[in-house]
This record gives sequence, C-alpha cells and structure tokens, in this order.
Amino acid sequence: MLDALSTGLRTTDDRPALLRGRRTVTRGDLAGLRDRYATALHARGLGPGDTLGLAIRPGPRAVAMVLAAYRLGVRVALLDPTAGPDVLTARLSLARPALIVADAAAQAVAGWAAPLARRAGLALPDFTRLGPTVTVGTRLPGNAPALTLTSGPVPPAHDGDGDAVIIFTSGTTTSPRAVVHTRAGLDAGLRSVADLVRPVAGVPVLGATFFVTVPSLAAGAPVAAPERRSRALARQITGLRPQAVYLTPPQLRVALDGGVPFSGRVYSGSAPVSAHLLDRVRAAGAEEAWGVYALTEVFPAAAVESREKGAWSGGGDLVGDLLPGVRGRLDESGQLLLAGAGVCDRYLGGEPHEWVATGDIAGLSGRRVVLGGRSKDMILRKAENIYPGLYEPSLHVPGVSLAVLVGVPAGDGDEDVVAIVETTPGADRATVEAALRGPLDRMGSARPDRVMFAPVPLAGRSRKPDRHAAASLASGIPHQRVRP
Repeated sequence: MLDALSTGLRTTDDRPALLRGRRTVTRGDLAGLRDRYATALHARGLGPGDTLGLAIRPGPRAVAMVLAAYRLGVRVALLDPTAGPDVLTARLSLARPALIVADAAAQAVAGWAAPLARRAGLALPDFTRLGPTVTVGTRLPGNAPALTLTSGPVPPAHDGDGDAVIIFTSGTTTSPRAVVHTRAGLDAGLRSVADLVRPVAGVPVLGATFFVTVPSLAAGAPVAAPERRSRALARQITGLRPQAVYLTPPQLRVALDGGVPFSGRVYSGSAPVSAHLLDRVRAAGAEEAWGVYALTEVFPAAAVESREKGAWSGGGDLVGDLLPGVRGRLDESGQLLLAGAGVCDRYLGGEPHEWVATGDIAGLSGRRVVLGGRSKDMILRKAENIYPGLYEPSLHVPGVSLAVLVGVPAGDGDEDVVAIVETTPGADRATVEAALRGPLDRMGSARPDRVMFAPVPLAGRSRKPDRHAAASLASGIPHQRVRP
C-alpha cells in the first residue's frame, strides 16, 4: 500500500492530498517533499537496516518523511512526545536510531519553551543527548540543526521486505516493549483498512491517523484532520461532506454532545465502542456507524456495524467478525490470540512469532468475537493505552513504601487514572507530596487524574498488589486531587 501510494504521487499532480483548513497540500507537494526528504536522508548515509526516530506532528511532513524512509528501506520508530522523558529515553535506547527527526514542538524542552510544554502536558528529554537529531519545519531557538535538503537525483526505491515500523506499547523504563511490523505485514494491515473503509478517489476522508491517511491517499481520496472544537467540526463536516470519518470514542462523544451532524460512513476504535454510541452517530445522520477492534500488533482485527451490534442480546461486548486474513483462537485462560498476514512480526529484541496475545478475555464462535474484559493491567483513558508498569517505579520517592496506578470506570468504556500511594510509617505527608510533584509532571499524558494516600491492597502468598481491590478502593474512598 505504501508502495502504491508512493508510486501514485507525482510532482506534477495538482489534485488535493491533505486539506488543512483553508490550505490544500496537493499530491504534487507531497511528492516533492518526499523526494527531498529521501535525498537528504540518503545523503546522511541512511539505508536498509537503519532506524529513523520520528517525532513529528501529524501532517504533510510526517507523511512525506515516512514515505521517504520507506523508499530507502529505513524502518521508522514512532516516538510519542507525551509518554514522558524517562519512558521516551528508554525507548530511544532500545531502538537506537541512526537519526532522530523532530519538529519544533517535540523539542520544546528547555528555556522559554518549557512552560508551554508543561501546559501542553509534555515533558520531554533533550533528543540531541540521545542521538543525532535534526529539525524539520520551522526551527526555533534551542532546536537541533535543520535537516539539510540537498538537490540531486532521488535514490532508487528499496526492493524487498524488512522492518517497516516500530511502535512502542507497554513494558517498563528498564525494559520497553515495542511492536515491529515488516513491510509485508504493514501492507497487509493497510489493505485490510482499505477494504473496510472503501475510499473512492476525489471524495474527502476525515481522519488523522496514519492507518486512515495512507489507504485514503492511495485510493486518490484527499484527507482532512478533524477539527477539535465541536462548532468547527460541524462546519468542516457540513462543508466537506466526507465519504468516511474516523474519530475515537471520546472525540465522538464530544462531537455528538456538541450537535455535530454526520454523513457517509463513520468509524471508531482505539477504545471500547458501545452500541449506544454508534446508534447516536446514526441518529446524527451517518449512513453507517462502525466499531473497529484493533491493536498495535494487528490492525484492524474485527469490525461491527451499529445495526448488528445493537441487535446483539448476548453477554459481553460484540466487536464483530474477524476480518479476512485474520485468524483467532483462545488460550487456556480464555484470552484471545490472533494471527494473520497483518499481525506484527515480533517484539523488538524478540523472535518472530505467529500468534499474539491480545490481553482480552473473549468468546469466539466461528469468526465472531465477543469480548469479556481485559486480562492485563492496561488502563484505557480517552482512547490511549496507559501501562502502569511504565510509570509506577517513578512514584516510589522517599517516604513512599508502595504506589500503584489503577483505572476507575468513567463512563462508556473510558477510565480515570488513579494513583494509590502508601507512605512509610512516620513519613511526613507534605514532604512526600512535594517529592511526588516532579515524577507526576514527568508522566506526560499518563499523569493521574487523582492521587489517593491509602494502604495498597495486597493478595496472594507473594503479597503482590491486588489491582482489582485497589481499583475498588479508588472508586469508593474520598481522594485527593492532583495539584496542577
């Protein structure tokens, strides 16, 4: 699919590719940017087997840089600036990129930009201390040197398989976990998205994710990133009349509460999608409303349309039939395992595998999947996966004997993040609170919604934290709110 997209982009093509407010980025613009980036990366010696760290906001630069790296056979490690500096440092140490490419926002780490970064929920490491770093786009004071865009022939396209992308998920700061997709596997996953979304040329698609953008552009459909405010989103949908819209469940709820009208087909995923939410989308004008079940390891895995989901009278959460090319089975604990052409090749540093564990307890009847809850500790807040093990160690400051992060139901499948902190006997509460402010600030988008000071429930002979009991505790006892 990336090959098809790249081949279909020509510098002379003035058809729209990315719609950004009143500005249109043409397919020719995107092709020219891709070629300049590919030439620049090649001039720096990057080629097959190298890793490029990417910390660029979604938009034409990010799309062009991915296409440029793909052309050279370079794998891309996607770096999330909101993960916090300790986590991001550990991830970079594991990926060992030959070059980090970042925009100005991802480098807002010190000096005059630090207050802006904190208000945006960003706490970032200095990329230049972790590896060779260059800036794309506007360069601000304190940024790394700009990527030099040299002239010359565009390097030939890489022919063959190999790693395409690294996406970090769970793990700890000492042992990060990263999903590796090969070029063939990535292509299979993107084709599954194309078959599900069914984009046609010339009609806009509304969505900001890479896995929506690439199949849409490959089909010749221009793509627009959804506006954040309900009023602006309503104007955008009314004006564009998109054939397909992708929004996460939290984005959908905000849009519906704001009276946003819909049309065409609407897709939602990255978090539980209830039948009630899909019904609201159709009531707001959508012809079809789809819930998509996907993981970092396999995208998409299953899908269900609102009418089928609404008619489901059994227990659990119906997420639909497995999509073509995806196979499923249950392990001895009832956990859903998935395999297929679009499943990731391996976890970085590990051996290739056939089956991946989803962490979801499920029922499987033929190809129909019904989820019955999660088997792992992951917390799902606003369509973002938060893994407690990444952040809990940093909360063990002097005076804290044990600290855990748990999820508390916040309505319609969403969760609030609560930190339960148990202090050592005789510890001064004010001193502990002061010591926690730094670690909390450095947690980025995983920062807890609330902090409680209470004994952490334990269970079993090993006396490990009982997360179920801790979540119940967090739901029923008055708590102290995190200080801003």
